[in-house]
Amino acid sequence: MKKYILQLVFTIVLLLAMAPVSAQNYATHAVKEGETLKSISQKYRVTPYSILQANKEIKSASDVKENTILIIPLNGKPIKDKEDTKKEEQEEEEVKPIRFMRHRVKRRETIFGLTQKYNISEDQLKRYNTRLYSEPLERRMVLQIPVFPEVDPDEEKELDFEVYTVQPKETRWSIAHKYGISVDSLLVLNPELDKNNNYLAAGEELKLPRPKGDSLKEQKTEIFTSYTVPPKMTLYSLGREYGIPTDSIVRLNPEIVKEGGLKEGMVVRLPKKKDDEGEVNTENFIFYEVKPKQNIFRITQNLKITRDELFRLNPALENGLKAGMVLKLPKEKAADLEVKNALVLDKINLVDSINVENRPKLVFMLPFRLDKVNVADAEKAEELIKNRRDLALSLGFYTGAMVALDSIKKMGVSVDVKTYDTQLDQTKVKEILFRENLNGVSAIIGPLASGPLDEVAVQASAKDIPVIAPISSDSKLSHSNVFFSVPRDVVLREKMLSYMEKIHKDENIIIIADSTHQVAHDSILSKFPAAQIAKVIDNKSLHLDEFLVQLSEEKENWVFLETDQPNMVASVTSILNSANTAAISDEETVEINVRMFTTSFNAAFEDDAVSKTHLSNLKFTYPSFYRESVNDSFTKAYSRKYNGVLPDRYAVRGFDVTMDVLLKLAYKDNLFETSKYIGLTEYAGNGFDYFNDWTSGYFNRACFIMEYDNLEIKEVEPKDDIKSNL
Repeated sequence: MKKYILQLVFTIVLLLAMAPVSAQNYATHAVKEGETLKSISQKYRVTPYSILQANKEIKSASDVKENTILIIPLNGKPIKDKEDTKKEEQEEEEVKPIRFMRHRVKRRETIFGLTQKYNISEDQLKRYNTRLYSEPLERRMVLQIPVFPEVDPDEEKELDFEVYTVQPKETRWSIAHKYGISVDSLLVLNPELDKNNNYLAAGEELKLPRPKGDSLKEQKTEIFTSYTVPPKMTLYSLGREYGIPTDSIVRLNPEIVKEGGLKEGMVVRLPKKKDDEGEVNTENFIFYEVKPKQNIFRITQNLKITRDELFRLNPALENGLKAGMVLKLPKEKAADLEVKNALVLDKINLVDSINVENRPKLVFMLPFRLDKVNVADAEKAEELIKNRRDLALSLGFYTGAMVALDSIKKMGVSVDVKTYDTQLDQTKVKEILFRENLNGVSAIIGPLASGPLDEVAVQASAKDIPVIAPISSDSKLSHSNVFFSVPRDVVLREKMLSYMEKIHKDENIIIIADSTHQVAHDSILSKFPAAQIAKVIDNKSLHLDEFLVQLSEEKENWVFLETDQPNMVASVTSILNSANTAAISDEETVEINVRMFTTSFNAAFEDDAVSKTHLSNLKFTYPSFYRESVNDSFTKAYSRKYNGVLPDRYAVRGFDVTMDVLLKLAYKDNLFETSKYIGLTEYAGNGFDYFNDWTSGYFNRACFIMEYDNLEIKEVEPKDDIKSNL
C-alpha cells in the first residue's frame, strides 16, 4: 500500500511538472496505411514543414511510413528544446539582416514560393513576420523580407567540410561508415589518396563533409521506434530501460499528460537504444560495402547476421539501403566470413562475372634465351633446355600460359598479347623498355630474375601497370605495383605451425635444425615451448645416441626437420623410418610412432637420395604453395595442344598465374581495383590470395598443407567451402 501511495505521489508531481507542455497544444498521430505527410498536415491544418521540424528524425516526406508516431504542433510552431532555442539565438546573433524589404502578397503565392524567391528559410520568414505562426498566408498581406549579407561561395563551401585526422587502426571503410558516406565519395573529396591501394596512415588528414550545423562528435541524430506499453510499466522503469529521463519521454509523447499518465497498451515513441560497442576501427569491427541491387534479406543471409543486429549496429539503415553504404559488423563475424584488410569480401565466381567488353593487354617478359638456343640443332637445343633451369621454367611456364589464353578466348574475352625475350639480362630489359610503348598495358608477367624484375617494376610503376612476379616471393626494393605470386617463407611457416597447433594434443616434439635455419627453429619453439632440441653435428648429421633417447615410447613423436641439405634429409628420414620399423618387427619392443614435418620445404626433400618410401612411412607433412594438379580439364587441354605431352609443374604454374590475371582483368580491367574485392582463387595446382603490404607490394598468402600417404602426396586441408574458379 505504501509503495502504491509513493508511486501515485510521484505521478502527480510529474504531471504538475509537465503542465507547461500541455499548454503548448500538441498532439500525436500514428501514421495509418495510405497517409502521407501532406494529408496529415491538411488534417491538422498545419504545414508539412512544421511537422518535419517537430520530428527531427524525419528527413523528408518519404520517411513518413505506416505506424510512425508523429508529434503534431497544432499552432504550426515546431517543438524546441532549450538546446535548440539557445542555438537559434546564437545563430540570430551571428547572422543578422542588414536591411528589410517589403513584399505585398499576391494571389496564389505560397510561403514556400516566397522562400525560394528571396533565398531565405521558412523559419527566417516567420521569425520576422510572427503572425505567420498562427495565421495562414493571405493575399495583400504585407511582409518584411530580411536581407542578409552575401557570403563568399568559396568560404561557404569550405564551411561544409572539416579536416579529420586518421586515428590508429582506422581504415577507409571505418571512416566512411563513421561519416555515412561511400568510399568512392571519400576518394572524390580526397583526390590525393592513392586509388591503387587502401592505405591510410595514422595522423593523415582527410577532408570530410561536416554535418549540418554541428561537428561530428557533437552530432546527435535521434532515430525513434514505436513501443507498446506493457502491464505495470511505469515512466521511471521505462526511462531506466531506455536510458533517458522521464521528462524526455513525456515531451516526446504529450498524450501521456492528456491521458493522466502512462497506460497499458499505449503506443509511444522512444529513441532507439544506442550502440555503445566502442570506437569504430579495425580492432572492434569489420566492414562491408553494399553493392548495387542488393537487399537487406540477401545481405543478412550472406553476412550471417540477424536483421535486428544489423540495424542496431547501423542505424542509418532506417533511412533505406543504398549502394556504396559501408556497414559495420561485429569483429567475431570474421571467423565465418572472408575478410581482407577488415573488409568483408563477396564470394565472386570470376567465370560467371566476366565482362566481354574488357579487352586486356598482356605482356610476357621471360628469359627464353633465344640468343643461346640454336633451334636448327634440335639435339643441342634439347640438351640446353634440360641443363638450364631458367630456360626449362620459362618454356614450361609459357606453354601453360598459352592454354590459359585459349581458355579465356573460348569464354568470349579478346586479349592482346606481346612476348619479349629478356635473355636473363638486365641490359636487354632496359633496351626493351626503352624501345617498346607500354601505354595501355593491363599487366606484365615477368621477368624471372630479381634485377630485371626491379627494372620493369620501376618503369611500369610510372604508368600504374601491375607486374606479376612468376617465381619471386620478395624483393630487396619496395614496389607497390608488384604481385609476388609465390608466398614468402614466413607465410608458409605460419600456415604449417597454425595447422599443427590446431591438431596438437600431447605429442612428443623434437626439433632438428641446422644453423642456417635458426628462424624456423625459433618459430617452432615459440609455438611449442616444451619441444626438445636434437644435437646436430657440423650441420650434417645427428648425434644418434642422444637423439634416440629423446624419442618417446609412450607418445607419438613429431620430428621437425629444418635443413636444405639432401644428405641430411636422407640420413634423418632413414633413422626415423628405422625407429618405426624396429617397433613393428620386434614384439618385445614398445611401439614407437614417429611422424616427420618441416616448415621450410625445399629441393633437398625431393632429391633422388631421399627415399619416397621412407617419407610415406613417416607421413611426411609440409607447407607448399603448389599441389599436384587437380584440374583434369587443364591437363586434357594441355595434352591436346601439345600432342599428348603431360604438363609439368612449370606448365601448371604458367596456366594458373596467367588464368588468374586474365579472369581478374576480364572482371574489371584494373588489377589493383580487383584485388580489393577478390579473395582466395584456386586453379589447377596453385592458389592466389594477395595481401597489399602498401608500399612493398602485393604478397600471395595462399598455400597448402601436403602429406605423403601410401606413396602419394595429398592435400591435408582441402577447402570444401571455396570452389575453384574453373
